[in-house]
Amino acid sequence: MARRALVAGVGMVPFSKPSAAKTYDEMGRGAVRAALDDAGLAYDALQQVYAGYVYGDSTCGQRVVYGFGRTSVPVLNVNNNCASGSSALWLARQAVESGAADCVLAVGFEQMPPGALTAKWNDRPHPLTDFRGTLEEIHPVDPELPGTPQYFAAAGREYQAKYGMAAETFARVSVKARAHAANNPYAVFRDPVTLDDVLGSPVVAGSLTRLQCCPPTCGAAAAIVCSDEFARSRGLAPKVAIAAQALHSDADDLFAKRSAMCLVGTDVTRAAATEVYERAGVDPRDIRVVELHDCFTVNEILSYEGLGLCDEGGAEKFVLDGDNTYGGRVVTNPSGGLLSKGHPLGATGLAQTAEITWQLRGDAGPRQVDGVTLGLQHNLGLGTAGVVTLFEKIG
Repeated sequence: MARRALVAGVGMVPFSKPSAAKTYDEMGRGAVRAALDDAGLAYDALQQVYAGYVYGDSTCGQRVVYGFGRTSVPVLNVNNNCASGSSALWLARQAVESGAADCVLAVGFEQMPPGALTAKWNDRPHPLTDFRGTLEEIHPVDPELPGTPQYFAAAGREYQAKYGMAAETFARVSVKARAHAANNPYAVFRDPVTLDDVLGSPVVAGSLTRLQCCPPTCGAAAAIVCSDEFARSRGLAPKVAIAAQALHSDADDLFAKRSAMCLVGTDVTRAAATEVYERAGVDPRDIRVVELHDCFTVNEILSYEGLGLCDEGGAEKFVLDGDNTYGGRVVTNPSGGLLSKGHPLGATGLAQTAEITWQLRGDAGPRQVDGVTLGLQHNLGLGTAGVVTLFEKIG
């Protein structure tokens, strides 16, 4: 049987706007230091390191951890678009469960420029070329607008046409995100917004306004994963374990479906979530806290259904009934999510891990969700990589 992977420690630094950010190596070291302190370990206890980031040169991971010393530990750099951080965690978990290592660090960081995401390499095929071609066949695309929000705007239009949901329901997700972020000192945007504020902010693409899109953000987060044997040998008593985890990419029928919802990862989310629930023997309706990938309000709505938090076509009722927040059935993104906490691409998955770990340990302060024993994390990168992780309280 595979060994159990425990979360020995987590850490992150406050996320910030690009104009106020430190450099990626400073932020990364801050997150690693916080995770080491949380675990009660020194850097030389680590046997492997996986570093997730998107915008950076090769071996940025080495630049970050060499600040703690050069111990000959293997350092692998991971780029899986916006799922880079949780992909690093996926590798760390595999290493521990397989017996390849007993104590592994996953760290994610991003030093982002202001403004919309742009391609950095224009002299070679873009990895989303086939996605873009399919999108252009089924939805109008404006070459003058940023590409990424157009995928999600198209997915939103498709969802509305299929289920008849009001456009303002998407905007309610942003209002909820800000309300949650108000209690998170790590979040970039903590001031409340009204539904009118969200709907009245500048239009980015389709019905998506600026306050329905995650901001460019800088930051870092980290998690240390270890085995039971390692924990006992060091006198550690971790309170959180990884119950199940899955990483999926697209299936062969992706483009044949001619669906914007599928292009932004709904099938990948559903497949990964289904695998996780089957492995853990868990009903998604028993989960009370979730950190999901709300890069745009549309994706939060789509993810409710992909993760099995509500019935297909039931997202609008789920939102209007308040079942996505405190006092409802499941608290989604108590951290404020990508919309309000921020989205430094490589750090996001591990920031979600930190939040779920704090929730399960009872360390989330005013954000704490009562009585949680299971926590779910969902991290998605276009192109596509989708990671779903179920954490459980132990001990």
